[in-house]
Amino acid sequence: MKQGRFVGGAMAAALALSLTLTACAGSPAPSGSAPADGDFTIAVVPKDATNPWFVRMEEGVKKYAADTGLNVFQKGPAETDATMQAQVIQDLIAQGVDAIAVVPVDPGALETVLKEAMDAGIVVVTHEGASQQNTMYDIEAFNNADYGAFIMDNLAEAMGGEGLYTTMVGHVTNASHNEWADGGVAHQAEAYPNMTLLEAEPRVESQDDGEVAYQTAKELLKKYPDLKGIMGTSSFDAPGVARAIEELGLKGKVFTAGTGMPAANKQILVDGSVSALTLWDPADAGYAMAELARKILAGEEIGDTVDLKVKGYEAMKFAEGSDKVLEGNGWVVINKDNVDSFGF
Repeated sequence: MKQGRFVGGAMAAALALSLTLTACAGSPAPSGSAPADGDFTIAVVPKDATNPWFVRMEEGVKKYAADTGLNVFQKGPAETDATMQAQVIQDLIAQGVDAIAVVPVDPGALETVLKEAMDAGIVVVTHEGASQQNTMYDIEAFNNADYGAFIMDNLAEAMGGEGLYTTMVGHVTNASHNEWADGGVAHQAEAYPNMTLLEAEPRVESQDDGEVAYQTAKELLKKYPDLKGIMGTSSFDAPGVARAIEELGLKGKVFTAGTGMPAANKQILVDGSVSALTLWDPADAGYAMAELARKILAGEEIGDTVDLKVKGYEAMKFAEGSDKVLEGNGWVVINKDNVDSFGF
C-alpha cells in the first residue's frame, strides 16, 4: 500500500514550525492529532478564474464546501498566465491555508512556489499536472494516453480514416494536453495507417483561446490545402477550428475533434460542424481535488484504490509506474443527441 507523502518532508516542516512558533492557522496538524474537519482551509487554484471551464469547476468546489462544512474556496488568476498563478499561490501561502489544489498552467514554472508551500507544511495536490514534481499527488480524470486515443478515434471517424492531420494544444507547456496529443498520434500510427501527421507543424498552440485557435486553424488550412483534420485538446481548440472550417467553406472536407463544453458548443454539434466532443466535468474534478486534500490532512491512507466521492473518481488508481499520479474514469462524450442533458 502506498502511503501519503504528507508524513514526509512537508509534515516535518509543519511540526518544526509548531514547536518553535505559536500555532499557525495554516499549518496542518500531524496524523492522529489533526484538527476537526471544520478547521481545514483548502484553496483550489485554477488556471484562469474567468475561463468557463473553471467557472464550472468552482461549482464543484462550492458543492464540496457545502457537503462537508469545510472552508473550501477557489481563487485563480484573472487570465491564463503562469506568473500570475504563482502569485496567487504565494498569497495563499502567506494566508496560511492548510491545502492548495492546483491546475497548473505550466508545471515547471510552479515548482519553486509549490516547494515553498510544501516546505511550509501545506498539503499540495494537482490536477492536469502529471509531470509536476512538487506535489503530493496529481489527479487525472483518466489515463491521458487513452483519452488522446479516444479523441483520435472521433477525428478518424470524421476523416474516414485517411488524410493529413495535425494536433493543437492550449500551451506547449501544458503536460496533460501534450500527453493527450501524444496518445492520439501514437494511436493513429497503430490504428489508422492511412492518416498522416503533418511533419512541418505536428503541434500548434491555441493559448487556451478560441480566437487564437480560430486564427491558427485558418492559417494552417490556407498554408496546407491538403490538411484534412485538426485534433484539439484545450476546450477552445475544436470550437475555434470548427469556426474556421465553416468560414472557409470547408465543412464536410476538413474535420476536427477534441474537448469542449456542452452548452457553449451546442450549435456546432447540432449543425454537424463537429460530430462529437469529449470532456470530463470540471466540477467533479474540483470536488475530487478537495476531497483528496482533506484525506491527506485528516491523515487517511492513500492506498491502491482511492475513493474521492464523485462519479468517475470512486476508484482512483495509480498510473503505471507512478506512486503520485492517480487516474480515474471520468470522461464523457457530447453529441447532438445528449448535448442538452448535462446542465452546463
